[in-house]
Amino acid sequence: MSASKNNLKKIALTLLFVVVLNFAGHFAFKRFDLTADKRYTLSETSLTIVSEVKEPLYIDVFLEGEFPGEFKKLQTETQQLLEEFKAENPNIIFQFVNPLEEEEQRDATIQSFLERGLTPVNVTVNNKGQQTQEVVFPWAVATCGDRSVKVPLLKNMMGASTAEKVVSSVQHLEYAFANAINTVSKAKQKKVVILNGNGEIEDRYIADFIKSVRDNYYIGPFTLDSVAKSPNETLKYLNKYDLAVIAKPTEAFTDEEKQVLDQFIINGGKTLWLVDHVNMEMDSLYNETGSNLAFPRDLGLNDMFFKYGVRIRPDLIFDLQNTPIALATGEQGSATQYTQYPWFYSPMVYPTINNPIVSNLDGIKFDFTSPIELLGNDIKKTVLLQSSKVSRLIGTPAQVSLEVVSLRPEPKEFAGKGNYPVAVLLEGQFHSMYENRVLPFKDATFKNLGKANKMIVISDGDIIKNQLDKDGQPLELGYDKWTNNLYANKEFMMNCVNYLLDDNGLINIRSKEVDLPILDKQKVFDNYTYSQVVTVAVPIIILLLFGVAFTLLRKRKYSK
Repeated sequence: MSASKNNLKKIALTLLFVVVLNFAGHFAFKRFDLTADKRYTLSETSLTIVSEVKEPLYIDVFLEGEFPGEFKKLQTETQQLLEEFKAENPNIIFQFVNPLEEEEQRDATIQSFLERGLTPVNVTVNNKGQQTQEVVFPWAVATCGDRSVKVPLLKNMMGASTAEKVVSSVQHLEYAFANAINTVSKAKQKKVVILNGNGEIEDRYIADFIKSVRDNYYIGPFTLDSVAKSPNETLKYLNKYDLAVIAKPTEAFTDEEKQVLDQFIINGGKTLWLVDHVNMEMDSLYNETGSNLAFPRDLGLNDMFFKYGVRIRPDLIFDLQNTPIALATGEQGSATQYTQYPWFYSPMVYPTINNPIVSNLDGIKFDFTSPIELLGNDIKKTVLLQSSKVSRLIGTPAQVSLEVVSLRPEPKEFAGKGNYPVAVLLEGQFHSMYENRVLPFKDATFKNLGKANKMIVISDGDIIKNQLDKDGQPLELGYDKWTNNLYANKEFMMNCVNYLLDDNGLINIRSKEVDLPILDKQKVFDNYTYSQVVTVAVPIIILLLFGVAFTLLRKRKYSK
């Protein structure tokens, strides 16, 4: 009887302790991240963004349903991250939705998602030895008030397996959701200007870029034509903007225009330069000869870039690591047949450094790009992107022909060459290009030395250019309709804008590394019997041994 009372007392104390602990949990809340890579520990930037949400913010995640193991992993990681957001601020409300739950509405639902830009992916599901194809929407939508933004959960990576894509996507999740929450919960503040007046790209060819920038910033066009009549007023107006995008100018800048841009930079204005120093276009090759002459393009910017610490050489990069081109090779029936060939003048550039602008990015497509030389001055220079080690330079003027697709260069031809910078980040206090020089126009506010600033120089104007569909509507930036490939141009361009304008450090979340273990299916298949023994038989044997030992010890204890 005494032993029975002691047992009841222990049970009562245990229950009391559990009740007290749960009661205390309502007043003292703490989560512990025991992962080695601290993947569930939110960055200070994310915590700040989430804590400033003052009204309900709803997140609908469309990852619900029957998925392969890789997508289950993405679903789990997404849910756990959103739980961290919700734990910090109860105004973050999320739910997982299966958009295809109602089978009779399946086609209509898929069409509505496509119209919203939520592109599905097809995955193979194994169910008891039977394989079926399922449609998955790896997207989420964040809504706050009347503002809404879509969040991509699965990153596109050409040639990568689904498991590899999931690992890359999980590393991107915190940035994707923090950026979305920041977008829908805060009013726009920064202003971006697209400069015109020097033969820049038409708006329809940068429409997707403009649309993407508009989600977070004010954006509008501005022409430098007014510089000729009223340069001081033009500079005063331009200084109202935070970032100027100069997208593939084809006409030379006047000295007055350069002074306006120079003082915009000196006064703290950020600049994103996308400049072609060689005159060559793909369209110019589609003629009877299939060739055209590439020659240097003088934009009058050499002295300006020289002062800031870089020089764009008027050469073309010929790269064995390139993107394909689709050429008509004949007709089958009534349809023209296209074949893809390697196009050596279109480098496929992969990031090689750990910088938040390019971290975790897939290949980026360049066209007729030139090398950037780094010059010595006090400005900090970071090479964001460079050509492959199997690339070389072709001086201009030079004849460019479509027949180059038949060439099969040997890697040894590129020995000691390659790795030419094509995108460079400049940071520091810029000196005016008109320092100790006669000014093209009088400016009472002229400064020789600016405050800390940054700019990005890219030696290709086409990197920002989107294609058009058959109806003349803009396609997604980075998508090549001729080869059906999607490159990371859009993500890179948006990262450039975000880095140049980022005040709260949001872009730095991209540098977070997550070590996500993925099951090696081939290894499991090769060691199937051993895997079964380890994962199924061994735990059962351990439980049996524990049960037998526990029973024997219990009998021994109470048999006395």
